[in-house]
Amino acid sequence: MRRPIPFLLALCLSLSAAAAERLQKFADLDVHYSAFNSGFLQPEIASAAGIVRGKTQGVLNISVLKSGKAQPATIKAQVRNDLGQVRALSFREVREGEAIYYLSQFPFDKETLHFKVDVQSGGGPLNSFEFDQEFFPDE
Repeated sequence: MRRPIPFLLALCLSLSAAAAERLQKFADLDVHYSAFNSGFLQPEIASAAGIVRGKTQGVLNISVLKSGKAQPATIKAQVRNDLGQVRALSFREVREGEAIYYLSQFPFDKETLHFKVDVQSGGGPLNSFEFDQEFFPDE
C-alpha cells in the first residue's frame, strides 16, 4: 500500500524556487514562512490541505520551531497592497504527525504585497516581522 506524502513535505516539493521558504529567528524560536500562489500546489495536495487553488489566490504558510521541534503558536498577520488596502489574515492550524503549521489564504492582483506577522508561542514574548513579496496571477 502506498503511504501518502505528508503535506509539509509535499508543499516543499511543490513550490518553485521563487517561493522558497524563509526563516526569522527570535531568541529560541525559529519561524519558517513562505508565501506563494496557490496554483503552485498540485490539486490533490491543495485539496487535502483545504486550500482553494486559483489564479489570484495566495497562501501564507508559517511554522514555529523550538530546538527543532514544532511548537503551537498564536499567529496574527495582515497584508497590505501598494494602494494601502489592509486585509487581516486568519490562520488554520494543521497538525500532521509531529509537524504543526498555520495556513492562510488571500487574494492578490499583479502586485507587491507587504506582510506583517505576529507570532507568540508558549506564553513567550510577542515576536513580529515584516516582509514583502511580489505576486503574479497564473496564466
